[in-house]
Amino acid sequence: TANLPAWLNDGLPLPRLVVLDLDYTLWPFYSDIHVATPIKVLPQTNHSTIADRNGETFSLFPDAPHILHLLSSLPNIRLAVASKSPVGDLCREMLKTIRLPENTAAGSSSGTGNGKGKKTIEAFDAGLEIYEGTKLRHFDVIARRTGIPYSEMLFFDDERPNFEVESLGVTMRLVGNRGLTWDELDKGIQKWRANKG
Repeated sequence: TANLPAWLNDGLPLPRLVVLDLDYTLWPFYSDIHVATPIKVLPQTNHSTIADRNGETFSLFPDAPHILHLLSSLPNIRLAVASKSPVGDLCREMLKTIRLPENTAAGSSSGTGNGKGKKTIEAFDAGLEIYEGTKLRHFDVIARRTGIPYSEMLFFDDERPNFEVESLGVTMRLVGNRGLTWDELDKGIQKWRANKG
């Protein structure tokens, strides 16, 4: 969105780590069910969309690329993935193939370079945990790797059972059927701040 979110400049604390689920949170499909490999990028979409073997096309939820672009540009926030998808290699390949916009103004490119933004995977500087099992395990690994306390983490996911991570001290925001949106991000940050007291 052109107007930056209020939480960006209100001087109140922000989480040090934002963790995202993939299926139905970052993108609107099940990576292990809907995508038939191999995949290829569609250059005419600014590398924001891929096609699979059957010609089906896949991209991130509409707000997600702009949110990732903003969050990954902030010096004090890191990003990680926690996903139970059984096809981790495919998820990594999609995150490497799909590009983020070059700036947050919707649809415009800054006119520099080749019109391709950075690979989506490059936004996740705190790493990717993509494998089956409980999200508690994903967060254990992320916490040990980053040294960031659970209380400093904000997690977005579409599945209610994953609220179990709150037992660790992580704040989780359950996203609706539009996945990660600016509104969900705002609500997640408000919830995290409320939990911090």
